[in-house]
Amino acid sequence: MVKHIVLFKLKESLPQEEKLDIMNRFKAAIEALPSKISVIRKIFVGLNCNADEKWDICLESEFDSLKDVSFYAQHPDHLAAAGILKEAKEDRACVDYEVFS
Repeated sequence: MVKHIVLFKLKESLPQEEKLDIMNRFKAAIEALPSKISVIRKIFVGLNCNADEKWDICLESEFDSLKDVSFYAQHPDHLAAAGILKEAKEDRACVDYEVFS
């Protein structure tokens, strides 16, 4: 199994109300993807409640393989969901790692 973890930082210049709207729309769109993209084993979006930390959003997901991660990343429904952050995103960090039972 492969865990795909992504962190997003939104632009500081955005008003807090707009940030929250974007974050909630992104969360809803991403968490709706398992019904559209069969290779997703699990997906969850956490919204940071600690203003002292850098990152605003954490996406945690699980796939059977890196090939499945790539399929998901290029899927039109994922690209549409990711597009919600396009203009608001300041930074992104990602790690993919294998989990062995």
